[in-house]
Amino acid sequence: MKDLLQMLATQLVGNPEQVSVSQKEDDEKIVLELHVAPEDMGKIIGKQGRIAKSIRTIVKAATADVHKKVVVEIVE
Repeated sequence: MKDLLQMLATQLVGNPEQVSVSQKEDDEKIVLELHVAPEDMGKIIGKQGRIAKSIRTIVKAATADVHKKVVVEIVE
């Protein structure tokens, strides 16, 4: 999951060296925090959030066998 999100984000941004993903897990859910450079936030979110929604859909599909809710948060 973490590697997939990292790979997707590095292909979209202008500063791929500043992309990092951290993972937090508890009993109910897994939270993946995507950290990007401030100038790349628009590229990751996209117009009306379309790219962010697509990223979340891809990660959700890739984690269908995990029996926890997977949440992707985009932060600076």
